[in-house]
Amino acid sequence: MHSAEHDGGQGPVLVIGATGKTGRHVVTHLRRLGADVRAVARGTTPVRFDWFDESTWPAAVSGARAAYLVDAQNEHAADRLRAFVAFAAGHGLTRLVLLSARGWADSGEPGMLATEEALRGSGDAWTILRPTWFMQGFTEDDLLRAPVRAGTVRLPAGDGAEPFVDARDVAEVAATVLTQGGHEGVVHALSGPRALPLAEAVDTIARATGRPVRYHAVTADEYVADLTGRGVPEGDARFVARLFTWIRDGEDAHLSSGVQDVLGRAPRDFTDFVAEAAATGVWDA
Repeated sequence: MHSAEHDGGQGPVLVIGATGKTGRHVVTHLRRLGADVRAVARGTTPVRFDWFDESTWPAAVSGARAAYLVDAQNEHAADRLRAFVAFAAGHGLTRLVLLSARGWADSGEPGMLATEEALRGSGDAWTILRPTWFMQGFTEDDLLRAPVRAGTVRLPAGDGAEPFVDARDVAEVAATVLTQGGHEGVVHALSGPRALPLAEAVDTIARATGRPVRYHAVTADEYVADLTGRGVPEGDARFVARLFTWIRDGEDAHLSSGVQDVLGRAPRDFTDFVAEAAATGVWDA
């Protein structure tokens, strides 16, 4: 697939969630490919986009030919996406690419499956990207970054392994799919090149930073107590704990070939990502 020619369609590519973990990199890659980009989010100007304010939709969609979608990230995500898909169909959007999640989809998480089904309702001009856990979780999310800085990472993941993927690889796949044919009606599962036990991932960070950082496996209830003690609502804490126990049970350790299939190259390795991140001082206490 990576050898397909760019489709040369007219009109900008809409990137929803353009300031997020993948969205900002999607914008970068699209511009490198020479695409006209309309980058929107709730706080962007002059054009903003809010899933819950349909008055923002016309300006965002006007004249666009394709869209990268990061959903509303809550219990209303599927309903909002379904409404947007119907709106987009009447305004000339011919290609929709949704960021999903491999672990959630594989586990049968109802909200994620409903969101994917909402996109499939758009006909054949959709593509779904299902990445594994982002490497950037260790650098951009306090859920993992804060414990690394503190020197102790307590997770209910046991000895389970995760094939972390670089969000920049996911973004490059998205940009390629948005600008090339041959991906319609396809689900691309995206992982890194190898599955790392969480203890090894943490040790990789410790070696790169020269600081003592240790991994401790805890029970799901202990982890929920840790999170609620940090101010996380209990329902959210239990949801996150369930994701880590999915890793603990080995359900997310398999590799997926989507990055290689679309880009024609291997995905970035966690060790290289960590070396690059450590040089920025992101984990300095």
